[in-house]
Amino acid sequence: MKNTKQVTDSHKKSLSEAFVNSFGGYPVGYGLGIVILPLSMGWIQEDPLVANLAITFVYATVSFVRSYFLRRVFERYGIDDNFLKLGIKLIKKMDWRAKC
Repeated sequence: MKNTKQVTDSHKKSLSEAFVNSFGGYPVGYGLGIVILPLSMGWIQEDPLVANLAITFVYATVSFVRSYFLRRVFERYGIDDNFLKLGIKLIKKMDWRAKC
């Protein structure tokens, strides 16, 4: 029989990780779009199929790397807190450094 606390913590950790991964992907995708789309404008007009496949491959690769990296971070540091607590800790740490 599983420990209820352990299962609950695991669900919280998974939820937190999924949230950070999903909403953390927005700025990454936005920045990637600013770089990739202007570079591929002429290529899209010349060969739309290959250009779209290449762009999709880049986005999928970046998404995979981001997901893998976040999973390793969550596993390595044993992050059991939710993302709000982690964000508050980060802001406090940054605020403390700014005062120095």
